[in-house]
Amino acid sequence: MAKIRALLVDDEPLAIRGLAIRLEKYQDIEVAGSCSNGREAVKAIKEQKPELVFLDIQMPGFDGFSVVRSLVGQVEIPLVIFVTAYDQYALEAFETHALDYLLKPVDEDRLAEAISRVREALFQRAAIEQNARLVDLIENLNDPPKEALTAILEQPFEGKENQYDPHLRIKDRGHISIVHVADVDFIDAAGDYMCIHVAEKTHILRETMKTMQKRLDPKIFQRVHRSTIVNLDKVQEVRPHSNGECFLALTCGMELKVSRSYKDVVGRFL
Repeated sequence: MAKIRALLVDDEPLAIRGLAIRLEKYQDIEVAGSCSNGREAVKAIKEQKPELVFLDIQMPGFDGFSVVRSLVGQVEIPLVIFVTAYDQYALEAFETHALDYLLKPVDEDRLAEAISRVREALFQRAAIEQNARLVDLIENLNDPPKEALTAILEQPFEGKENQYDPHLRIKDRGHISIVHVADVDFIDAAGDYMCIHVAEKTHILRETMKTMQKRLDPKIFQRVHRSTIVNLDKVQEVRPHSNGECFLALTCGMELKVSRSYKDVVGRFL
């Protein structure tokens, strides 16, 4: 199992020690080092090139946001998970493209969720790198050897099973809501926005239908209309219609039309 090298950055030694202890249960995470301030962190990231950094936001002199900004354009920025006691920094944390945001004291379940996102992000990065190698091989050889192509295409990726998002993070008027994907009843499009329906609540997320589909496991979420995706686990009844269309009755009480273009989805229930 390939190790994910992590750097811990916090001006509180006890915070570093506590996080290091919590990370011991993850066999694929290796704590490569720790730093007590932002300037040390910048130097360590440039020299050690860790894949992951747990970064405190509030540090004297050179805070966590300054660390990230100082790395832009100089090195490949590692995955960043901000760790802080102050939740008012959440929006700015995500605006600096942090992978996740944990509040102190770090909750075990939220840490597990963050590690899952790390594995997923590294898998996606590995996939991009693999595609680049494949394109480079094909462009530089008139007749690429079968063995070389096979070696690239069959290279395993760590975390492949985690390629779909377990949660959706939705910003709304200064707040971030974390929606468990399994709780979503259905999603419908409204222009460039997605309406995420969970029980009696609707969340609005700026995203396209195409990108939303890529984030969801197709074994569970299927498109049933040009502008609608349904959670198949929430379907309790299928009602055929005489014109070739049919309707899906969901556990939440809603009824969705399946257009004839997507009628093959109904076959999953038959």
